[in-house]
Formats: sequence, structure tokens, C-alpha cells
Amino acid sequence: MTEEINHANHSKIAAVLFAFFLGGIGAHKFYLGSTKLGILYLIFFWTGIPLLIGFIEGIIYLTMSTEEFNAKYN
Repeated sequence: MTEEINHANHSKIAAVLFAFFLGGIGAHKFYLGSTKLGILYLIFFWTGIPLLIGFIEGIIYLTMSTEEFNAKYN
């Protein structure tokens, strides 16, 4: 019996939008497959620190070339 691994194609624009608008709760981390970091963002969302980090990560995603983004997240 063989198992197929399903690799999702993650959109760079979707990741940027999640980071900008829902970064404080870690939505972009869940979207990109970093569940543990997403949970960490959820635990500390009340401090405002994940919101700041999410905004910075959104800028980083936005300035990455499409090739760099695909190599890292797809």
C-alpha cells in the first residue's frame, strides 16, 4: 500500500494578506503549515507581540521573489 503525500500550493498573496490582517492570531503560520508556531501565536495574541511580528512577516513575504517564496513554502 503506497501513501501519496499531498503538497499544497500556497499563494504568496494569500500569505501576505493573512499576515497583515490575521497575523496576530497566527493565521499565516497555519496557512503555510507551521502549526506549532500558529499555536504559539494564538497563545500570546493578547500581548500584541504576534501582531507586530505578523506585520513584519507580511512585509518579508511581500518583498520575497516568487521563486524564493515557492522554494521555501511550496
